[in-house]
Amino acid sequence: MARDVVSDASVHVTHYGAGARAAVALHCSLAHSGAWKAMMAALRTPLAVEAVDLPGHGRSAGWDGPGDFTAACAAAGAGRIGGPVDLIGHSGGAVAALQIALARPETVRTLTLIEPVLFAAAKGHPEWQGHVAAMAPYEAALGRGERMLAAERFTEVWGGGTPWAGLDERSRRYMAERIHLIAAGMPALADDNAGILAEGRLEALDMPVMIIAGADSPPVIARIAGVIAARLPDVGVADVPGAGHLLPVTHPAEVAGLVDVNLERG
Repeated sequence: MARDVVSDASVHVTHYGAGARAAVALHCSLAHSGAWKAMMAALRTPLAVEAVDLPGHGRSAGWDGPGDFTAACAAAGAGRIGGPVDLIGHSGGAVAALQIALARPETVRTLTLIEPVLFAAAKGHPEWQGHVAAMAPYEAALGRGERMLAAERFTEVWGGGTPWAGLDERSRRYMAERIHLIAAGMPALADDNAGILAEGRLEALDMPVMIIAGADSPPVIARIAGVIAARLPDVGVADVPGAGHLLPVTHPAEVAGLVDVNLERG
């Protein structure tokens, strides 16, 4: 059962489970902590999960910059860590989780990265150019200030196959109000301003890591997963058949099973 708490004036947290083993979960951009509900319910491993509403999302305080948005997401997650935790991140939340693991490896028992969108890892590969082309309509709409259209174009790429017309008005408005946060995250995601890919950094992470991707996600995800996995000393990589980018929501049981595998390794 989920329980809501406000941890301070700026960060809202949803609690899932009641196990003795602590975990922290960071959702994807344009979502909120409630996106984890079905996946957390499907876990076999008893966990006490603190699922953070990232800055500007859910019931956490708004975020309009200036500053490093992904670093702010990482700080929101790190603020929930008092001792060793199982750290789970999805999409931009997975990149923030990587930043936490690199900064405080002693606090991370296992690390699960679901569809990590560290686009910088794909630069120099054909998938990078495909990603740039796919994102161009979203960027053009955002540049014109057409927030609703920008959210629609973004969702066409990263919405996991759900058509824009199939979303209710409240969901569309929620995403359009936060669509600027996608661009705010790009210094970390596309330019790796935190130096995740710097020589020797990933190689130093010795906790068990699981990278989970949707088999039907944009091709850049598989490239990112491969580049990151090749540099980690203790890693598993898994695809979920028939799943797109939003697989914790669309395929919660399959994702939970893979998370359980990584938890057992820790």
